[in-house]
Amino acid sequence: MKRDVYEEDHELFRSSVREFVTRTVQPELEAHARDKAIPRSFWLEAGRQGLLGVEIPVEYGGLGAGDYRFNAVVTEEFAKVNGALPSCWGIHADIVAPYIARLGTEEQKRRWLPGMASGEIVAAIGMTEPSGGSDLAALRTTAVRDGDTWVINGSKTFITNGGSCDLVLTAVRTDPSKGARGITLFGIEATTEGFSRGHKLDKVGQGESDTAEIFFDNVRVTDAEIVGELDHGFVHMMRNLPQERLGAAVSNTAHAKQILGETVEYAKERHAFGRPIGQHQHNKFLLAELTTRIEVAEAYVDKCVAAHVAGTLGAVDAAKAKYWTSEVQNAVLDHCVQIYGGYGYMNEYRVARAWRDARVTRIWAGTNEIMKELIGRDLGL
Repeated sequence: MKRDVYEEDHELFRSSVREFVTRTVQPELEAHARDKAIPRSFWLEAGRQGLLGVEIPVEYGGLGAGDYRFNAVVTEEFAKVNGALPSCWGIHADIVAPYIARLGTEEQKRRWLPGMASGEIVAAIGMTEPSGGSDLAALRTTAVRDGDTWVINGSKTFITNGGSCDLVLTAVRTDPSKGARGITLFGIEATTEGFSRGHKLDKVGQGESDTAEIFFDNVRVTDAEIVGELDHGFVHMMRNLPQERLGAAVSNTAHAKQILGETVEYAKERHAFGRPIGQHQHNKFLLAELTTRIEVAEAYVDKCVAAHVAGTLGAVDAAKAKYWTSEVQNAVLDHCVQIYGGYGYMNEYRVARAWRDARVTRIWAGTNEIMKELIGRDLGL
């Protein structure tokens, strides 16, 4: 089915993103995997190409696109390469940049956004804690007022870009008596005294992403680092999470669709019992089913993208998109591995790496169990 969510400007932009991927990203993929990090050279080149500033106003060095479809185009094209790239880019450009652009003071915007647009500042977001998981209201990292400063203590884990970031948008508890209503967002620079990182975490997949723990040991900041309103951090996060979950859904679908397309081609070329394996009825029917599942998921995601552009995407619909696409993605890629047979279990084959990379999508941005809880509550249950 022909997609109709994108217009000519988006497809022209897609061509430039593809050119960037071909020229800059693909030749370095093996190095990224080996080094377990995406280097600063990627960020700087992406900045020169205008790919980091889609959500950043023009006056601060960004594109000021004002249209989420441009974000979605970058996400799709990066997801076709591997599972880590859209995540690392998304945290920086699709999540942290909008927080600062929408909630930041004029001083904060001038301080951080130009560097984020150029790639000189790489951003991360510090929500998840070792003891809390998906329960954002159970934060233990605290900020205590001391004169005209705040003293922050605690830690965060599973932080994408955590090993290389220059700025962490961090959720901390500023008023324990208010529960979820006592959380505040701070922009904490990595050069701040008391800020430190743990080693890069050894993940099952997405090795290119420098996921790390970060620690705050008597980190002192001022009101100038508060992003948004004091004690309104939870509200800010709830308002911005739909875009994060939609970005995950866009990535999930594009990632699985790319690998499925490669699997179809493999099934045409690989022979067994005297004919291409794709002509065996089981494989033919299976590939027909998987293609249909991807296209149906894609149609729903496109509808969500259009709704987000129109300002009507709700948190529950975003949760449905995140939950469903991650389930479809994992099921499709598992079948793709099976079709490849023994080769599908070899790291040199993209399908094996994609299979590993995809497993986390049912966990991050809120586990699928949390997504079902949100959907169930909306049903009045």
